[in-house]
Amino acid sequence: MKIYQIDSSARKEGSTSRALAKKLLNKIKKPEDKIIYRDLNDEMVFVSGLTESGMNIDEKDQNENHKKMFKLSDQLVKELKESDVIIISAPIYNYGPPATLKAWSDLAARVGETFRFKPNGRREGLLKNKRAYLVITSGGTKLNSSEDFLTPWLRFILNFFGIEKIDIIYADQMSLDYKRSIKDAEKQIENIS
Repeated sequence: MKIYQIDSSARKEGSTSRALAKKLLNKIKKPEDKIIYRDLNDEMVFVSGLTESGMNIDEKDQNENHKKMFKLSDQLVKELKESDVIIISAPIYNYGPPATLKAWSDLAARVGETFRFKPNGRREGLLKNKRAYLVITSGGTKLNSSEDFLTPWLRFILNFFGIEKIDIIYADQMSLDYKRSIKDAEKQIENIS
C-alpha cells in the first residue's frame, strides 16, 4: 500500500497538525507500506499566467514559470494517482485553508487526470477506491461550524477528484482548551481500525 502524506502548516516546528498527522501515519502504516511525503511549504507554486481555461498551454508557448508550474502539477497528479491512502494535515487559517493547500488543489485538478467531464456535462472524479484522512486543527474555529470553510471545501475537492472515503481527525478550538483538544484528537487516532 502507498500512503501519501501531505503537510500544509506554515509552521515546520511546533505544528500540531503535523504532529497529529505523524501519529496517524504511525498508527495506520504497516512495515511493507511505501510512504510518499510532501511538505507544501518546501515547493509550491501558484497557478498564474494561463492563456486559456484549464491547465493547458502549448509547450512551445510556455515560459519558465509555466514550465515549473506544469512540472510540479504533473508530479502532484502522479503522487495522487499512485497512492492508496492520503493523509492531509491542515490548520484552519482565517477560517479557510492554508494558501499552499489551495495551490496544491489547483495544481492537482487536471482534466483527464484527476477528473473528467462526461458527455452530459457533469464532472466525474477519476481517483476512485482511495481513502483519505484529514487532520484538521484550529485555534478558535469549531470544526464544521458556519465559520469553518476549510473542512467542507477540502471534502468537496477530494470528492471532486473521486475520493469519497474520508475520515476526519480534528483538534479544534485549541486556544480554549489545548489539552482537551489534543487528547480528543489522539483518542480519534487510537480508535481508527
